[in-house]
Amino acid sequence: MSGILIVFEGIDGVGKSTQLELLYYKLKTRGLEVCRTREPGGTPLGEAVRRILLDPAYKGMAPQSEVFLYVSARAQCVAEVIRPALQQGAVVLCDRFTDSTLAYQGYGRGLELQALRKVNELATGGIIPDLTVLLDMPVEEALARVRRGGTLDRLEQETCDFYRAVRNGYLALAGQQPERYLVLPASLGKEDLAALIWSRVEVICRALQ
Repeated sequence: MSGILIVFEGIDGVGKSTQLELLYYKLKTRGLEVCRTREPGGTPLGEAVRRILLDPAYKGMAPQSEVFLYVSARAQCVAEVIRPALQQGAVVLCDRFTDSTLAYQGYGRGLELQALRKVNELATGGIIPDLTVLLDMPVEEALARVRRGGTLDRLEQETCDFYRAVRNGYLALAGQQPERYLVLPASLGKEDLAALIWSRVEVICRALQ
């Protein structure tokens, strides 16, 4: 595939969606073909799954059920959105991808990482991001941002201990593959963050021009 996949990761409240949008418009102004999507979501099936996963009514969801719901949404997004866009040479920006499963359901829920990697590979057909932007922030600060927004979804209602495990998981993953990750402090101003992200993305995207 001739396109580029750039993924934004991090715990809730770090500003992934904001930075993805800023990068999307930056790339568009450079004349590149850009596709943006999110997980779970990005397709009618994925959005339906998203509503289930975030609904507080399902607070007692088993971790294994949670995994398969996320992965089913991912498989559909890859088949319907991500793979076709990459085949057409586009830059694909995705808000969360396979590392979210490892961080949240692996490090956070305690499920076996190797099993999760196999499920991820099945869902994606082996697609790996060209760059993963990990926005990092202390849990208390991130959750304070989230909780200023009012009503909390099922994941946002999780404990600080859960989010600490997830954050530590992300940092562990980044340490295992430093060449694929760009780890940035999410507490920086959004324009400063955008500039740092662009300095890395610009180099990667030169291959498309």
